[in-house]
Amino acid sequence: MHKRIVRPDGSVVMLVPRKESQSVTWEIMFKVGSRQESKKINGVSHFIEHLMFKGTTKRPTTKALSKELDAVGAEYNAFTSKDNTSYYIETASAHVELGIDMLSDMLRHSKFEKKEMERERGVIVEELNMYRDNPMMRIDEIFESTIYTGTSLGREIGGPRQVIKSVPHESLLAYKERFYYPGNMVIGVAGKFSEEKVLRLINRYLPVMKKKSKAQIQPITFSQSSPRSRFEYKETDQVQLMLGFPGYKRKHPKLDALMLLSVALGGTMSSRLFIQIRERKGLAYVIRSMVESYEDTGYLAVHAGVDKGKVEESLRAIRDELQKLTRSGVSRLELKQAKDNIRGRMILKFEKPSTYLSFLMSQELLTDRVQTLEERLATLDRVTLDDVNRVARNIIRWKLANLALIGPYKGASKFLKALV
Repeated sequence: MHKRIVRPDGSVVMLVPRKESQSVTWEIMFKVGSRQESKKINGVSHFIEHLMFKGTTKRPTTKALSKELDAVGAEYNAFTSKDNTSYYIETASAHVELGIDMLSDMLRHSKFEKKEMERERGVIVEELNMYRDNPMMRIDEIFESTIYTGTSLGREIGGPRQVIKSVPHESLLAYKERFYYPGNMVIGVAGKFSEEKVLRLINRYLPVMKKKSKAQIQPITFSQSSPRSRFEYKETDQVQLMLGFPGYKRKHPKLDALMLLSVALGGTMSSRLFIQIRERKGLAYVIRSMVESYEDTGYLAVHAGVDKGKVEESLRAIRDELQKLTRSGVSRLELKQAKDNIRGRMILKFEKPSTYLSFLMSQELLTDRVQTLEERLATLDRVTLDDVNRVARNIIRWKLANLALIGPYKGASKFLKALV
């Protein structure tokens, strides 16, 4: 059960009450991420997120902010993606006011001092280094830079190190001003709370302002006519690879069919890829398939970590499983199992009020169409076997293949040949 309230300034409030809970979570989400950035300021969305924790006029230092939250055992953090940025605070329900007080203070009154920005450059560069040194975390970025080459979705969320080291203070402030406004924001509350009280708190700490419409994206025009690849050299014994194809946007009517296809292909420990590539052939420890969807595009991909001497063999084995899907499709039993799997995982996942809240908020922000858990599961149930198998033939097209790889190699041709 949830309640949606549209405020006069265009901001939306999402309430998820759970009387049995002993905690309350406040989350504020903005429709801004790395895809809105130009090349010159790539990384500023994430940079702004960092600076929100560097002090406000009321709480002038990082220590002042964190000490107040730590004193009540709060969980708090923020994250930046390619299409949204979110801030959250979770406390015991007795401290319900602290969460919105703190979030509103950070979002409205952060100082964004130049000296703090200069200090934080080094922190963010080290964060980027951490991700770059972990091939399992890095491979997603390499893959998206391949399939979305030449577009803002193909750039890294954290940005290039040289941009982080040099982006001007004024550019960061101008970007924040452009996207951090009520009409581009969803305010969420989940857990144990009084509706009357939290609405009163929202109006006090986030007063209604001038109405302004939600920010719009620049849609990506996808164009590909032959296979693409990108390789990042790294001395490793285990090679990380991702192989994928253009998919569907968030509101595409066949997205659910693609998600079910992905589960049957490599979404579980009983899926085709797991059984064939790991259990029977012993080629990989990690092998999985996934679907990513954005407001205007998406993809289906397979990720694997394989021995550096068995990359070609592994690619051929993955190719064979994908070709079987296009020729024979999934079975009725596989479809039922995929539906049951998604149903079970979603029910377990959304037992936590804060997770369900984020699910609803992201829909509100990025699709303008909010489905409850029950509605979401009913939509999945309506997908037919023909839907899934038709999607397999439409999506898995080798001329649209995209291959990303991290390992001790400099040439690409022999790996692409393994897919032909």
